[in-house]
Amino acid sequence: MKNLIKTLKNIWSIEELRSKILFTLLLLFIYRIGTHIVLPGIDPNGLSQLEDQTKSNGILGLINTFAGGAFSQASIFALGIMPYISASIFVQLMTVLVPQFQKMQKEGESGRKKINQWTRYLTVAVTIVQASAYVAYLRQITAQTGGVLPAYIDYFWLSTVVILTAGTMFVMWLGERITDKGLGNGTSLIIMIGILARLPQSFMQELGSKSTRSGLILVFIIEIAILIAIIMGCIMLVQGVRKIPVNYAKQIVGNRQFGG
Repeated sequence: MKNLIKTLKNIWSIEELRSKILFTLLLLFIYRIGTHIVLPGIDPNGLSQLEDQTKSNGILGLINTFAGGAFSQASIFALGIMPYISASIFVQLMTVLVPQFQKMQKEGESGRKKINQWTRYLTVAVTIVQASAYVAYLRQITAQTGGVLPAYIDYFWLSTVVILTAGTMFVMWLGERITDKGLGNGTSLIIMIGILARLPQSFMQELGSKSTRSGLILVFIIEIAILIAIIMGCIMLVQGVRKIPVNYAKQIVGNRQFGG
């Protein structure tokens, strides 16, 4: 414990590292604030219905987890960083399949900038499609339960698509700034902070569902033990080191020794 405290003090004493840490925390804090800003025109009283519908759907629940709960809150960051990740994967596939992208990848720094530009363009296109699907999803919930969408659906569709697209591009920009001037990979940190933000709520929900019967508490404890074991295993795989001795052949000529 003393070594941990000493290490943290040493990290904080380095000005450049301290600036990167504060910069990263600031941008992550801005992202978390944005996840709580509801889209204009959404009825706040209907958000509970939206959250219930999202929980009941496994895929949407997973998207909501990666978005840090912004999806079920009809936030301006409802789509999160996922459109950017989808676009990045598609562009990476293109670098293998399309000769033009292969050429750009081999051009070094200038090629990397071109690929990043194509990724941004594709992110906008993917976000527009996903934002339209999100509005259709909200409209479906309104038809079933009522009280989520306003009456002026046409104007709401246009404004929501624009806002969600701008929100996703802003989140993408935050991730790039963290990667360039902060600590670690910005996209990974944004996803991580979203998952961690939902972790306490998910933990309490799971505990509440298992506490209804005495036998299920043991199942809950086993789940936690498996989760901890998986985390420890991942850490060991990442941090593990195996030292392999390397022997170099040597040649002795007279009184001199030469490496082989």
